[in-house]
Amino acid sequence: MGNILWLASYPKSGNTWIRAFLANLVANRPAPLPLSELPRYCSDDALPELYARLAGRPVTELDIGELCALRTRVHAAMVENRRGTLFVKTHNLAGSFDGHPLQNMALTSGAIYVVRNPLDVAVSMTYHFGLTVDEAIDRLAADGLATATDALFVGQVLGSWSRHVSSWSALANERIVVVRYEDLLEKPVKAFGKIAKLVGLGDNRQDIERAIRYSNFQTLASIEKRDGFVEVSDKTRRFFRIGRANQWRTALTREQIARIIHDHREQMMRFKYVPAGY
Repeated sequence: MGNILWLASYPKSGNTWIRAFLANLVANRPAPLPLSELPRYCSDDALPELYARLAGRPVTELDIGELCALRTRVHAAMVENRRGTLFVKTHNLAGSFDGHPLQNMALTSGAIYVVRNPLDVAVSMTYHFGLTVDEAIDRLAADGLATATDALFVGQVLGSWSRHVSSWSALANERIVVVRYEDLLEKPVKAFGKIAKLVGLGDNRQDIERAIRYSNFQTLASIEKRDGFVEVSDKTRRFFRIGRANQWRTALTREQIARIIHDHREQMMRFKYVPAGY
C-alpha cells in the first residue's frame, strides 16, 4: 500500500499552481504539460467515483456527514494498489467533521499547505463562484462552511478561512510545509525549492526553474486558452484570470477591507497580511 502527501489549501489560494509545478517537475519534459494531464500526477479526495462505489449509491444522495464518514476508506482505496507516494489535492480543513477524520493520518506521509492573503482570496472568489464581494466576505467568515456536492466533486468541509489556515499550519513540521502564495510569486526558486525538497526532488536547480517556468501564470493561462480546463467554474469564462497579489487594493472598499481584517486578524498577522493603518 502507498501513502498520501496532501496538497492542501483554502479554495482560490494556489492549489492548482502547486499541482502544475509538481507535475512538470516529476514529468521533466521539454515542454509544459497540458492541463488535462494533471490528474496523472495528482489525485483529488473530492472525486465522486470511490465515494459512490463504497456507499453503493450516487454521491448526490449523500449528505456531508455521510461523505465524511467514508473519507478514510476512500483514502485507503486510493493508495491500496500503489507503491510510494500519491499527491492528493484537498480543500478540507485539517481535522474532523461530526467525529469523522477528514484525512486518513495513518496513510499520510506529509502535506504542502499554501496560504493566500484573504483580501485577495475574496476578490478571486467573486469571479470563480459568481459572488458579490460582500457574499465572499461572509463565506470567508463562515465557520461551518462546506461546499456542495455535484457531478464533479463531493462536498468538502472548509470552515472559515482562519479556521482552515490555523488547522493546517498548526501541524507544520519537517514533513508538513506551509508556503505563502505571495512568496511563490516573489521568491519562486526559494519557495518552490522547499516544496521540491519535501517530495525528494530538490537537488537539481535547473529542473526546479524549468518546472517554475512551465507552471507560471502566463503559461497556464495560455494552455487553458488553447485547450480549455475542466475545473473552470460555470460562473466564469476562464480559470486562470490574473494570478497577481494585491488585487484587493483596487477591488475592495475600506469598509470591506476592515471587515475581513476584523474577522481574520490573528491569522493575517501571523502571515503578515494586515496592511498598514489597519
